[in-house]
Amino acid sequence: MQEIWVFQVINHGVPLELRQKTEKVAKEFFDQSLEEKRKVKRNEVDPMGYYDSEHTKNVRDWKEVFDYLVLDPTLIPASADPDDKELRTLTNQWPQYPLNSGLPADRLNGYFKDQISFARLNHYPPCPAPHLALGVGRHKDGGALTVLAQDEVGGLEIARRADGEWVPVKPIPDAFIINIGNCMQVWSNDLYWSAEHRVVVNSEKERNCQEYTIENVCI
Repeated sequence: MQEIWVFQVINHGVPLELRQKTEKVAKEFFDQSLEEKRKVKRNEVDPMGYYDSEHTKNVRDWKEVFDYLVLDPTLIPASADPDDKELRTLTNQWPQYPLNSGLPADRLNGYFKDQISFARLNHYPPCPAPHLALGVGRHKDGGALTVLAQDEVGGLEIARRADGEWVPVKPIPDAFIINIGNCMQVWSNDLYWSAEHRVVVNSEKERNCQEYTIENVCI
């Protein structure tokens, strides 16, 4: 672990049926037409929702995503000025189908307080030229921890700390991948390392991944 700083958790207590249901709903959403998905496209005012034009280090990612807040609404500082006391309110954009699932919009809010964590549904379509593209380019996560649930296709690679060599993270059925972010590295005075990572694409198979980022406020 000291070379890679990513680990996988099994026997975590999260029901397999819940994960499978989320995967099913995510697939139903991403299988819709582009016109339908863009009805909840994020923008400068609403940063939560659907997006298909992300860039990592100025290179277009081969993926589409749907972001949503754990706590809805969420308050964040309106600017980076420490003297600015104004707050900005972020809210989720929910498609009418299929993510509503009949549950109240605030069903899970009581489990989380005083944080700005968010969840993301990732979809990586098959890529006709995988040697020319990446699902996500090399980067480090800015938050505290990222919890990933990747499917059997895989694709996540971690840069080994010692020499920077890319190491594939082999999918383990029903496991969660825990990735340490920059905040945790700062809080631990570099005892825990925020590993650089990327996602490679597949020429034949689509890949789906659920992501939960524990952000809080890194100060």
